[in-house]
Amino acid sequence: MRALVFHRPKGVSVDTVDDPRIEQPSDVILRVTSTAICGSDLHIYNGYFPQVKPMVLGHEFMGVVEEVGADVKKLRKGDRVVVPFPIACGSCFFCNAGLHPHCENSNPKNYGPEGGLMSQKGGALFGYTDLYGGYQGGQAEYVRVPYADVGPRKVPDGLTDEQVLFLTDIFPTGWSAIDWAGVKPGDTVAVFGCGPVGLMAMKAAQVRGASKVIGLDREGYRLDRARAVAGAEAINIDDKDHIDRIRAMTGGRGVDVAVDAVGMEAHHGITDTLANVVRAQVGVIDVVKSALSAVRRGGTVSIVGVYGTTYDNFPLGQAFDKGVRIALGQATVHKYIDDLIRLVVDGQVRLDDVMSHRMPLSEAPKGYEIFNEKKDGCVKVVLKP
Repeated sequence: MRALVFHRPKGVSVDTVDDPRIEQPSDVILRVTSTAICGSDLHIYNGYFPQVKPMVLGHEFMGVVEEVGADVKKLRKGDRVVVPFPIACGSCFFCNAGLHPHCENSNPKNYGPEGGLMSQKGGALFGYTDLYGGYQGGQAEYVRVPYADVGPRKVPDGLTDEQVLFLTDIFPTGWSAIDWAGVKPGDTVAVFGCGPVGLMAMKAAQVRGASKVIGLDREGYRLDRARAVAGAEAINIDDKDHIDRIRAMTGGRGVDVAVDAVGMEAHHGITDTLANVVRAQVGVIDVVKSALSAVRRGGTVSIVGVYGTTYDNFPLGQAFDKGVRIALGQATVHKYIDDLIRLVVDGQVRLDDVMSHRMPLSEAPKGYEIFNEKKDGCVKVVLKP
């Protein structure tokens, strides 16, 4: 089959690789009909997360079941499904608690209670380095899906791929940020980052009844997208007074909830890069700092942008003085996906309007390039095998 393979940082290509096969009786083989490039894929592409061996990337995908393992009860050949990006057994302590990204069984080689950059990770993720299980991803013609009775959800009749594809990751991730913060009608929400996850967090905040949603980014085309598809008020984060503007819009207090949908890959200069060498850090926490300034006293900061290392300049004193609650982590997709499917079916939310580019799988390297370098107004790339 053909698949997008990571070989080295900024070195990806569409190669011919072995077809996946049933390895456990709980597996299915999926023929991929749509897959997407995620901002988290860029962490591997840019070398932020190490991967030595070639790997098929991609954790946002959906398709049609082609082969079914002997123990699979809920699916059969021909079923059209959308697949959550965490791989979870469905029966361990954490899965039973609704914390499927922390599954104790899907990542046996590198799982552990400590957490860290190079060891003791959480549960497995599709196509997301050997540290997260070494499972091949879905930017391919076919993919093996483990624990098939736990993750995949059948797609309701009448919905296109684009209407439901983003239920794999970015909409549940945006929803997680808003739900963890307990957003309620009348709340004010600032979302740092108007990329795909940020846009979905804004949509989630609107669904939850937020009275004001503010999107912040440095790219004009992303700010325009936030206004157009999420009904947000948009502020360029390069404006030195952006925190003052947020406070002016919220009675001088700051927003009830601030969301970091950027993570460690926030824009930074040579000084930060040199400092990171000394501190053994990757990326910066500038967006966390901005979120802590933008949120009101007693408010909540939700962090769904990815961070991979420790950071020794975390503003703990500011967070303590303001009494800020902080929620962060991988999205609990399995917990939310059934309710989110109903929101799509009922027309309460639209997901496909964040897509900016549709390409054949053969052009995936170009998709990575334009997404990574913010070319051609690229917000979200969907690939068609």
